[in-house]
Order: sequence, then C-alpha cells, then structure tokens
Amino acid sequence: MMIDLYGFGPALAAGALMTVKLALSALCLGLLLGLLGALAKTSPYKPLQWLGGTYSTLVRGVPELLWVLLIYFGTVNLMSALGEYFGNPDLTLNAFAAGVIALGLCFGAYATEVFRGAILAIPKGHREAGVALGLSKSRIFTRLILPQMWRIALPGLGNLFMILMKDTALVSVIGLEEIMRHAEIGVTVSKQPFTFYMVAALMYLGLTVLAMIGMHLLERRAARGFTRSTQ
Repeated sequence: MMIDLYGFGPALAAGALMTVKLALSALCLGLLLGLLGALAKTSPYKPLQWLGGTYSTLVRGVPELLWVLLIYFGTVNLMSALGEYFGNPDLTLNAFAAGVIALGLCFGAYATEVFRGAILAIPKGHREAGVALGLSKSRIFTRLILPQMWRIALPGLGNLFMILMKDTALVSVIGLEEIMRHAEIGVTVSKQPFTFYMVAALMYLGLTVLAMIGMHLLERRAARGFTRSTQ
C-alpha cells in the first residue's frame, strides 16, 4: 500500500539531504573542537587543562536545544554590529550556520572526553620510543599518537554521530528546512500527523542504519594491522 504524502515526497527528500549536510558539517566542526579540547585537558599546562575542562563541562551541562536557540538568537546583535561595521546592515546568521555551530559545539564537548580517554589509553612507552628515535613532538603526535587514538576513539565517536544525526531535528525550531520541518509543514497541510511523523521516523532510521554501516567499515579499516589477544 502506497503512503499518501500529499505531494510532500520531494520536500521530505530535500529535507533528508539537508539533514545529512547539517550532520556532516557539524561532525567536522565537532571533531576539531573535540580534538583541541582533549589536547587541552591532557596538556601539562594548568590554564589549558582549565580551558578544556570548562568547555566540556559547560557545554554538556546545557541541553542541545538551548544551545541552538542561544546561538541563533544570541548572535543577532553581534551580526548586526558586524554588518554595520562592514557596510552590510542586513548581515545575519542563517539557520544552517547556527545549527552547525550549536551541534558542532555539543558534539565537540562529548568528543573531548572520548579523545581524552583514547589518548590516556596509549602506553607512555610509545611516546618514549618516539623520543628515543629522535622524532619531534609534532611527528610523535601525527605518526604515533594520532593513528592509535583514532582507532581507540572511533567506536565512541560513532555512537556520538548517531546521536548527532537525530539531534539535527532540533534545528527545525529555528526554521531550517530539514526532515522534521518538512514533516511539520506536511502535518499542518494534510492534518495527518501520524503519517508524516512515521515517515520522518523511518527516514531518520534509514540514515542511522547507513551511518552505522559506514562506521563499521571505518572501524574495520582502522583496525587493520592490529590483532586482538584472545584469552
């Protein structure tokens, strides 16, 4: 039996594409923030430790929805001031950019702890071996620490990405036309809430399954050359 979407099928498909773009953009920002946060928290310098700890604690202590609203509405005056300075009084932060910043900020706070745990799981002897070989600190990090950290952190990051994929629905409250926004419009027009919300749920489920498959392939690739001891 075909589901009657009252002509909103193409709109929902476009919403799915927007959801993927939003999730991947936020993922890139979040990975960068998470790595920087983890390096700060594992740094021997107290100010950097404090900065990394404050970031992860502050962001994780506030719901993601509030971050979306705070960043979107809280930047109005700032963007207006910048617009006037550069001669563009209509300068604003669009919903997509606000969503990327908010979701990337939240993803990065949780990824900070995942990366930190991965860094601490690497034996200190590996760093000492790099020093003994005469490698610089940057080469020790890029050649020895980063590949191992990535392999250890990947399962945790995969779980965070699943959450991020579903959290994209929060950005619908500021008008971004992703899956939930188009589903809400379809409900308003058709008065069929169950149909549209069920289709939205199936679309999110499909995207999550695809993401799970992708993460599984990445984990297999990252694990090449490593053997697990069986006891």
